[in-house]
Amino acid sequence: MASRGWTRRDFLKGSGAAAGALVLGGGALAGCARTGGGGAGGDPLEAARSSGTIQAGIAGEAPYGFTDQSGKVTGEAPEVARAVFRNLGVSNLLASQVDFNQLIPALNAGKFSVVAAGMFITPERCKNAAFSIPDYIAATAFLVPSGNPEGVATFQDVAQKKLNLAVLSGAVEKDYALRLGVPASQVQVFDTQNALLRAVTDKRVYCAALTNISLNDLVKKSPGAQVEVTKGFTPVINGKPEVQAGAFVFRTPDTSLREAFNAELKKLHDSGEWLRITEPFGFTRDNLPPAGVTTEALCAGS
Repeated sequence: MASRGWTRRDFLKGSGAAAGALVLGGGALAGCARTGGGGAGGDPLEAARSSGTIQAGIAGEAPYGFTDQSGKVTGEAPEVARAVFRNLGVSNLLASQVDFNQLIPALNAGKFSVVAAGMFITPERCKNAAFSIPDYIAATAFLVPSGNPEGVATFQDVAQKKLNLAVLSGAVEKDYALRLGVPASQVQVFDTQNALLRAVTDKRVYCAALTNISLNDLVKKSPGAQVEVTKGFTPVINGKPEVQAGAFVFRTPDTSLREAFNAELKKLHDSGEWLRITEPFGFTRDNLPPAGVTTEALCAGS
């Protein structure tokens, strides 16, 4: 399949409309009315407090932000956002699902007020939107056949062994692979996590690269699949570790909303409440961002 981008979900192409909305609050469904400061103009936090609803964007990627079999929007990012906004006086979160590479264009077009999809902070993305403080950090890993017969542990292994690699459309892993010497001819791009799994089990590729959080969740939900997840690692490119930190995303002018969100998110981190919320989605203390990992540094590429 053709690639639509380069990052753990790119945002540079298109501005597609949001599809399908659910309120994440009391498990209730809601209509698609433009509430909670989705459009331009005014204070989005005050609008959300007034309406009781904030609009968010997700991308259907488990365990970060997805719709479960019951129709409820859930995942690490929506549940953390739900807790933050409740503390800010907003009881409901209205989530619209779009392709990951449409999230920032849709945000800037006023479709919603926050992206709650576990999006990594990168310099290119920071040119187009404003990120919260880091919400979590994650390691890269590979989905491989059981026993990992080729012994793959790094992108350099993939290149040296001339193995085919699957990546998610728009994912940072494609960029990592190319920069670490994997020829483009060995990289196959797929649209969904399940497609990555099928590519490995059908032996169209040897392995698939994604965060260890995502791959562990995928394996957990695929009993019987003859696959396993390698040990997580941080890619080192040109001597620099590529720290992978996910965060929430806001329109650049919405400073007051972002600052209020940051204050409450930090409280969740510091109190231990964040861990209680995120553990069901496979997150641990190891995923809490260290003090030295900052949005400013990640946006600067340092």
